[in-house]
Amino acid sequence: MAEKRKDVMRDAAKAAVENTSSNAEIAAFLDKARTMAPAAAKAPGKRGRLVFALDATMSRQPTWDTACTLQAEMFREAGNVGGLDIQLVYYRGFNECRAGKWAGDADALASMMTRIDCRGGQTQIGRILKHVRNETKKAPVQAMVFVGDAVEENIDALCAIAGELGLLKVPAFVFQEGFDSTAEQAFREIARLTGGAFCRFDPGSAAQLKQLLSAVAVYAAGGYKALADLSKARGGPARLMIEQMQGQ
Repeated sequence: MAEKRKDVMRDAAKAAVENTSSNAEIAAFLDKARTMAPAAAKAPGKRGRLVFALDATMSRQPTWDTACTLQAEMFREAGNVGGLDIQLVYYRGFNECRAGKWAGDADALASMMTRIDCRGGQTQIGRILKHVRNETKKAPVQAMVFVGDAVEENIDALCAIAGELGLLKVPAFVFQEGFDSTAEQAFREIARLTGGAFCRFDPGSAAQLKQLLSAVAVYAAGGYKALADLSKARGGPARLMIEQMQGQ
């Protein structure tokens, strides 16, 4: 009985540490987001553009429904603001990397997401970064979001492309699912080189992550003013971001 109590206490302590770590990651993400440079300027009358990229390989299957829910919420938030087109990009299977059409309709984007299923395969983050770079050269992309759990590519090569995105002023907001150390190293560097931010993707912190994604979407859509309006209405991540921008 005493041994069982020890096991229970050990498990509880472990859970507490993991929860604290998750909260700390979110706080660090917000701190970084507050120092984010202004997004690439939109031409007058043009809509903002945001690339939402996903790892859809088999390792992400257990939390795929959570990812779908979070993204749907982000699309709805962006739709409420207006002026934002989102492109869904994902990779999976053998050498499959697809980019959808730019769309501003939240329901259409959510529907597109539900039609994607996870398939076994290796990561293709380099192709994602190159795609964002090429799209930005056609017309400014205000930000990109990436959710993944692994990196099976040369990190130096990925960082070289990330550096190009940094020069193009396209911040990458990278969310990591799990605790793979190699992936974390690569994701943190990609975020740093682009002027974006890194955060742990924890389904247990879905509410906070939804707020973060929504704030990024609102900023990409309407810039400083839209984020300021969101900050006044809801506070939270938007308030923290706007406070730093006011201090710059």
